[in-house]
Amino acid sequence: MKHDFARRLPIIPGMAWAIAASLGVVCLATAAPAAAQYRQKIGNDMSSCYAGSGPAVMVTVDGIKSSGGSLRVQSYHARKSEWLKKGKWINRIEEAAQQGVMTFCVPMPAAGVYGIAVRHDANGNGNTEIMKDGGAMSNNPSINIFNLGKPGYKKTAISVGNDVKSIRISMRYMGS
Repeated sequence: MKHDFARRLPIIPGMAWAIAASLGVVCLATAAPAAAQYRQKIGNDMSSCYAGSGPAVMVTVDGIKSSGGSLRVQSYHARKSEWLKKGKWINRIEEAAQQGVMTFCVPMPAAGVYGIAVRHDANGNGNTEIMKDGGAMSNNPSINIFNLGKPGYKKTAISVGNDVKSIRISMRYMGS
């Protein structure tokens, strides 16, 4: 037996529009958190890596060639559909590069599997220059001209629990 409840409800002029608008607002409100999980530019707040403040990844980057330009650390979900895809990074920390070793604290939205990508824009011009700039990723996979510095997500995946995970990443430069 089919019921047509909509015909039984009294419709006050404008009420249908108000209901539809309200449902639209509810839909937008529930979609916002999903969109908000991407493209968060954050500072390097080391307090997010104190014991008990996770989930987070403490990233130690070594082998930084020079103090010129900037160093960018980005986190991604370790999924084929998101790893190194434009606009699909979760958090980004960008700081002036310092030769040698730098440490970053990257908070994660929840326990899960992620990848970390690091880029040294050696002259700070915002352009990728393969023979000058450096790159590195979690688990230190090989980076070469054939994979254009983009190894697959499985090679860079790290499991992050509810605590702070420490990793060490070594910078690589093609022109060296």
